[in-house]
Amino acid sequence: MTDPLTADERTAWFRHDHFGMFVHYGTYAVAGRQEWVKYAEHIDDATYRRYADHFDPDLYDARAIARLARDAGQRYVVLTAKHHEGFCLWDTETTDDNLMRTRGRDLVREHVDALRAEGLRVGIYFSLLDWSHPDYTVDWSHPLRDHPDVAGLNAVRDMGRFRAYMRAQLCELLTRYGPIDYLFVDFTQPGVRHGLRGKSPADWDSAGLLAMCRELQPHMVVNDRFGLPADVATPEQYQPVRPIEVDGVPVLWEACQTVNGAWGYDRDNLDDKSPELIARMLAETVSLGGNLLLNVGPTARGEVLERHADLLRAVGRWVRRNAGAIYGAGPAAFEAPSGVVYTQRRDRLYAHVLAWPFKTLYLPGLSGRVSFARLLADGSQVEIDAAPERPEGSNLNPAAPPPGTLTLTLPVRRPDDLIPVIELTLQPEASGPAGEGRDGVAARP
Repeated sequence: MTDPLTADERTAWFRHDHFGMFVHYGTYAVAGRQEWVKYAEHIDDATYRRYADHFDPDLYDARAIARLARDAGQRYVVLTAKHHEGFCLWDTETTDDNLMRTRGRDLVREHVDALRAEGLRVGIYFSLLDWSHPDYTVDWSHPLRDHPDVAGLNAVRDMGRFRAYMRAQLCELLTRYGPIDYLFVDFTQPGVRHGLRGKSPADWDSAGLLAMCRELQPHMVVNDRFGLPADVATPEQYQPVRPIEVDGVPVLWEACQTVNGAWGYDRDNLDDKSPELIARMLAETVSLGGNLLLNVGPTARGEVLERHADLLRAVGRWVRRNAGAIYGAGPAAFEAPSGVVYTQRRDRLYAHVLAWPFKTLYLPGLSGRVSFARLLADGSQVEIDAAPERPEGSNLNPAAPPPGTLTLTLPVRRPDDLIPVIELTLQPEASGPAGEGRDGVAARP
């Protein structure tokens, strides 16, 4: 028997790749009002059933989505095998509420096969919540939370039976599709709201579920939403401004974000982020040691909106030209000045220039520490200037940079890129520990 993997071994690819795609897809797409529509509108099971009856992903093409992710520079894709409404996108034996029964398709199988064909990592999302299961007790995040007889509803529900049901589903997902690289479970919700208790790790038997995951898929990265320490912390719709710590200890993390503020398909939502903003979010995330998991919500028929696909491809063109500043990079050993974000990969320091200056870029603390500079997108040299001499008593340049500042002469016209990136080759004694080991993972296609 081989020794179990360490956390560093299990997460090596994740720490290297930095950028993934989230795909929220399910019966809620038919409503076109996001994935929490059943909760938001207090829809009962009988009424909500019409969405499952009319859910026909005839245009869903897993290969096309995998190619789009690859074009976007994303290295892994996470598909919602089951969201909170309980409908399953795989051929499950646990319930008839699944796409194989209604349409004869197993989208998890299609997803897994498509990602492997494109050389991408396989991620699966699995909701611990299940609003349609008759034994799932009504809590504050349930569509029936305002029912006049919640106590009566819960009196005939058995979380023990539900735990067995949920465990069987998760076991199917982890034994039928070969190696799974990333399991994104969602979510533990302790505490009380609206007079109702949420679900704790004990309600799920989180310890038992996590142990099963480690046994069935020992290489698999697991997020923290069992409510237990795992591999990855997952802040949602929040962009961290500093590395994440839990109890004072730095942890691996992933910012879960959306293209337009919605996870599931939201037909009337036009609040799309720009390609520039997404590139900036990615650069800032890598600079803080995290990953960016960016979500798209396909239409009810299964297509990613063309404008969202165009947005992702624009980001992908930027990532392709500036890959060295993202893949295998991480926090820098130096503090960046205002308007600049640093990432670092061993002896390469990358200055993501958010605010393009007029002709000159000043980088404090780097004078004498850089042997070469170039614009990463086209590889062209950037001139390194000697620190300007100021005669004693001169007042010609009272705002001159302080000693130790590296001075770069830039083109007056800003390069035509989402974020111009300058690669600085550090002198051996200046490179420091940042990025060490981060690019030791074999490159993905």
